[in-house]
Amino acid sequence: MKKKLLLTGFEPFLNYDVNPTQKIVEAINGTEVGGFVIEGRVLPVDFKQSAIDLLDHYEQTASDAVIMLGLAAGRRQITPERVAININEGPHDNRGYSPENEPIVKDGPAAYFSTLPIHKMVKRLKDAGIPAAISNTAGTYLCNHVMYRMLHHLESTNSDIPAGFIHIPASHELALSKPELPSWPTVHLIEAVKVLIETLEESS
Repeated sequence: MKKKLLLTGFEPFLNYDVNPTQKIVEAINGTEVGGFVIEGRVLPVDFKQSAIDLLDHYEQTASDAVIMLGLAAGRRQITPERVAININEGPHDNRGYSPENEPIVKDGPAAYFSTLPIHKMVKRLKDAGIPAAISNTAGTYLCNHVMYRMLHHLESTNSDIPAGFIHIPASHELALSKPELPSWPTVHLIEAVKVLIETLEESS
């Protein structure tokens, strides 16, 4: 039986009328990459609902690995995140909610580290000529939120599958309305994500 990988992105949010992570997830949903069948899902930008949907997708797909994607507008590299912290804070979500210094999980650990092979991922991307670096902050918005909740769930259920979050730059499509942003062609973003998935298979 083929292994499954849950790959998530987000819908557009704030003043970004395009979210390249949604485009990537939709483009490779149902395909096979690096030995994994991709289960692509798009999450709402909603502090109350996003992690509920994420964990539902994980249970329904019975995935063997989880890679969550998010837009980091302004970054120039593919950046696997090292750590998620137990804090919700930031601008309003698509429901209008704006938390301040709010724990994601009451009495939960301060942080969780990614269980993806992030050093190997960065090396593999660079070897393929793709700019990449490890990031030490996933922020405190929805990206950090879903990363923390996913890792907390896996820790709580004694699951050792690889899981983590990766930020990507803006796409050219988004930069059409936000010309100040550094951007990549969507096809190159998709190729970078495929390299990440292939590295995960090589590390298993």
